[in-house]
Formats: sequence, C-alpha cells, structure tokens
Amino acid sequence: MSKKTVVLGASTNPSRYSFLATKRLSANGHEVIPIGIKKGDIGGIEIQPVSTKVEEIDTITLYLNPTRQKEYYDYIIGLKPKRIIFNPGTENLELVNLAKAEGIETVYACTLVMLSVGDY
Repeated sequence: MSKKTVVLGASTNPSRYSFLATKRLSANGHEVIPIGIKKGDIGGIEIQPVSTKVEEIDTITLYLNPTRQKEYYDYIIGLKPKRIIFNPGTENLELVNLAKAEGIETVYACTLVMLSVGDY
C-alpha cells in the first residue's frame, strides 16, 4: 500500500540519509514529497520549499535535528499527517507531545530500516 510521505530535511547530497530515504521510498512505490531549504532534485523528484502545502499525508519522516525542528512545529502539525517518524538523531519529546495532542502517531525508528524489513 502506497503511503504519501513528506521527507522533511531533504538534501541533494547522495551521502545523506534523507536522500537515500527519498530514493528508497519512491522505489518502494510510495508517493514522496521531499522538502528542504536548497533547490534541486533527488532521482528526478524536485525538492519543494518548506512553505509547500501538502494534502492527505500519511507520514512525515524527519531528517532535522531537534533544534532545527522548533521553527517547523506549526508547519509539521498543520500538515496533519497520520504519523511522524523520528529518525535517529531527530528524537524530540516536545514535538512528540504536540503531535500526540493532535492525534498524530509518533514513531522513533529509521525509515530505511523500516523499508528494508517491510515494516513501513
């Protein structure tokens, strides 16, 4: 089942996990919207600016450290995802509590591992 996914903190750098996650999500048939501060594309998928409004999101997978996340709290919650995946290094209890208050599932996990074991 395809899950519309926002990759927040997307990068055109092939050594970044956000780059790898975007490619693997797409390869696994998920609709992916990479969002980042720099223009470019990942495997032909254009990185969108942070102000991009996206509807009917299943998952936001985070690749921003907790300090950087603060400025995006309203944006993240406003997208109304069903779940937020906090990849290693993005764990943030404050955002978890905000999300849970809005009925958003939160998961501390690695998107790449979840995809590789079929648990996405």
